[in-house]
Amino acid sequence: MMSKNMNLFSEALDTAFIKPISVLGIPNTGKNYISIDLSETNEKLIDVDVSSSEKFSQYIETYLRDHNSDVAYGGYLESRNIYKRSTHFNQQNSDTERNIHLGVDLWCPKGTKVLAALDGEIHSFRNNTNYGDYGPTIILKHVVQKMDFYALYGHLSLESIEGLKEGDKIKQGECIGYLGASQVNGDYPPHLHFQIIKDLQGFIGDYPGVCSKADLEFYKTNCPDPNILLKLF
Repeated sequence: MMSKNMNLFSEALDTAFIKPISVLGIPNTGKNYISIDLSETNEKLIDVDVSSSEKFSQYIETYLRDHNSDVAYGGYLESRNIYKRSTHFNQQNSDTERNIHLGVDLWCPKGTKVLAALDGEIHSFRNNTNYGDYGPTIILKHVVQKMDFYALYGHLSLESIEGLKEGDKIKQGECIGYLGASQVNGDYPPHLHFQIIKDLQGFIGDYPGVCSKADLEFYKTNCPDPNILLKLF
């Protein structure tokens, strides 16, 4: 029954939203957003020390410059080696190692405005401080076709979660925060992790953004492709 309900949820999102939805304060002109491959199969990453946020940032910045773009996006269900640097993702056990990304990442400068995808309310917020974690995070609750769901915004600035109150109403397109620097965002180059979640499973201000192969089938249905809303590709 859960799988059927989850499929209905994905279909409802897909049919309810025809136009692209923005979650950044950088308008998409059709030319300034570029896809990026950060998967374990990208040979260009072999010589990049992704354990260093500085060197990883240089790679992202160079990629954007070379493509004359403002935002690099991608990553849904991408298997990545990035997470091997942190014990937070259990790399000691290959069977339970979490390395499959469940959201879309949008890489762009720190301080970029983060916008609410849809009308909703603040469900929860938290500073997730594990090494390699989200850092400051906001989760909004939405209702579409009488279905509740949630949108997670990770890797924000500390200021983004100051003064918030659970239950506060949010309008589509409203600025809810700003992208954080590597010192506060889990030690990554500045970016937004945007993830859609049907069932939060009791989490508050947090939810897994990376899963193992063993759990992939559940998370594929509970966390459908955010591109249903963003329509970037």
